[in-house]
Amino acid sequence: MQKHENPTYLKAITIRDISDIHSIREDIKKEMILILRVTPLAQKDVEQLRKVVEELYSIAKTEGADIARLGEERIIVTPSGIKIWKPEYDLK
Repeated sequence: MQKHENPTYLKAITIRDISDIHSIREDIKKEMILILRVTPLAQKDVEQLRKVVEELYSIAKTEGADIARLGEERIIVTPSGIKIWKPEYDLK
């Protein structure tokens, strides 16, 4: 088995507030795979959740990361070398 010089880390984060965006941006820049749980924010403030999601998509695009929903409660963000399979990719 080959050892990687720089492993890719997977991090699970619960987003509770729009202020969590700063540390998430730093993790995206470090090329981590992020699983973001949005349920607490969704229950507290749907409008703020919408802003957070828009900001996450913007950051992901800027950093060359891929981003997608994982069901109703989670969002996944992957670094540029890892793509998320989405059903629309099967449409040929």
